[in-house]
Amino acid sequence: MIEKVLIANRGEIALRIHRACHEMGIKTVAVHSTADEKAMHVRLADESVCIGPPASVDSYLNIPAIMSAAEITGADAIHPGYGFLSENAKFAEIVEKYGIKFIGPTADHINLMGDKISAKEAVKNAGIPVVPGSEGEINTYEDAAPIAADMGYPVIVKAAAGGGGRGMKIVQSADELEVAVTSCQREAEAAFGDGTVYLEKFLTTPRHIEIQILADTHGNVVHLGERDCSLQRRHQKVLEESPSPALNSKQRDEIGEICRKAVETLGYRGAGTIEFLYENGEFYFIEMNTRLQVEHPVTEMITGIDLVKEQIRVADGLELKHKQDDVKFSGHAIECRINAEDPFTFMPSPGQVKDYHTPGGLDVRVDSGLYARYHIPPHYDSMIAKLIVHGKTRNECLMRLRRSLEEYVIDGIKTTIPLHQKLIREDDFINGDYNIHWLEKYLDSLTETS
Repeated sequence: MIEKVLIANRGEIALRIHRACHEMGIKTVAVHSTADEKAMHVRLADESVCIGPPASVDSYLNIPAIMSAAEITGADAIHPGYGFLSENAKFAEIVEKYGIKFIGPTADHINLMGDKISAKEAVKNAGIPVVPGSEGEINTYEDAAPIAADMGYPVIVKAAAGGGGRGMKIVQSADELEVAVTSCQREAEAAFGDGTVYLEKFLTTPRHIEIQILADTHGNVVHLGERDCSLQRRHQKVLEESPSPALNSKQRDEIGEICRKAVETLGYRGAGTIEFLYENGEFYFIEMNTRLQVEHPVTEMITGIDLVKEQIRVADGLELKHKQDDVKFSGHAIECRINAEDPFTFMPSPGQVKDYHTPGGLDVRVDSGLYARYHIPPHYDSMIAKLIVHGKTRNECLMRLRRSLEEYVIDGIKTTIPLHQKLIREDDFINGDYNIHWLEKYLDSLTETS
């Protein structure tokens, strides 16, 4: 049985994992950079080890330092959280090579899904619908031109090893294709060390819908419904909700069952998320994330299932606690990502938090490592908190979210709380009538009127 988990991450997700471990009677080890020595997860963990200076490459991405920390503390499992090394197949392989349990999927599945071309082929063979596109990589403009012409414009050039919106170019006409292919290849090589790109049909008004799955090593797989992540800025999610206002129960059950069977076919283990573009009643596979998602709390709020605890149980060789028939969806949940940024220019705003007060009350959850007088370092992602609210209905959830955002106090720095306060009062959002392009158009309109 797992007795001590090293948490190879920082911030709110490190604290989230720590809490799950302690509720299971498992000790924790926090690793941290010198910039994070006063972080809350470091203060609360049973043990902590400094693994390097602030730069991520020298600390949170430093595999030898993390493995050394695991060895000296006697950790028998490592949870990578999200980001950093969570989808690094080499890291997963090294962890298990040294007899330590990796709380995540196998290195083979991380590799398979980390390459967008191989992932698309694998899920297509497993029965998941995919976006029309090239059968494999595109090497030259001459390769891309006939495929794009056959699909019809607009199309999108994507990096096979891409993520976070990098290595992507939308092409509106044939005149733009050659430049898009070469520039995307250069960007992909610079960002990921792999210049491989491929081509897909570009959907004009889709929603971003993702399906949460859990699988154990005994052949049991469940899906936990969908999350709607369509409110995005530069391909980065801003707000997520579950269930999606765009789906009915029949659609939810159908796509969930397709994903469940596909994951069963693939022999996957652990938590994973299959992401889709959804347009005109059709689902089109984007990618599979082989890790815990930032937005996992909205699924927990409507199902009552602790995803982190289930990850740990699976890594320990245990069966899932729930069968598909046991999974029940209750009410509605929305998550707001709170960033240390100017709410409208999005300029980072690190610094010291002065006053800090979190909202409370029934069905209100805050995942954050902040506290008064904590100094937010400038070296990492600007997300500092997640506010998650649940209600019996979407309307009740929205009213509770409005009240919670009004209560949330983070003084001393700028945050995106004012943006969220505006967004959830917009008629399009209240009516659930938005897609992945809505937010950027909305932000442009604010700029034009200011």
